[in-house]
Amino acid sequence: MIYLLLAWEYFKIGLFMIGGGLAALPLLFQLTDKYDWFTVSQLTDMVAISESTPGPLAINMATYSGYTTAGVAGAAVATVAILLPSVLVSLLLCRVLARVSGQGWLEDLFRGLRPAVAGLIAAVSYTLLELAVAADGEAGFVSGVNWTAAVLFLVLLAGVFRFKKHPIVYIGIGAAAGILLGL
Repeated sequence: MIYLLLAWEYFKIGLFMIGGGLAALPLLFQLTDKYDWFTVSQLTDMVAISESTPGPLAINMATYSGYTTAGVAGAAVATVAILLPSVLVSLLLCRVLARVSGQGWLEDLFRGLRPAVAGLIAAVSYTLLELAVAADGEAGFVSGVNWTAAVLFLVLLAGVFRFKKHPIVYIGIGAAAGILLGL
């Protein structure tokens, strides 16, 4: 039963994560309310681990959460399920786009999708920020701000915009700072 649930939920995520892996995050956050597979705090840890490992974020997240939910078989089911919609839709879109490319409505459709996806990513980014700097590790700034984490966030954010280094540099700095500062 757990494998069917994993397959169904990750198939839906794969089908609706238009815009890439970050667009899957709102859907993954919904899973924390629906099932006891993982908590919001564990999900943010999964994001950190998935961003730190090679491969696409959503696939890494599916593999990780599938594994924590149902072991190796759960990881395989979640990974295949999240990939399947994109493979099927890509094959279908290749055929359709070859026939309708250059149509104005198609360009309008894609221009409309961009802000929708950006809004979803922004909403999840805000939740991740809350979790990263909240003193109690829960979203919503309930017990105040962990000012050390907040300053680290601002310094790394400024570094991203100023120096434009590879993301692994900032992940490494954040990991080292977490250890050194006891975050």
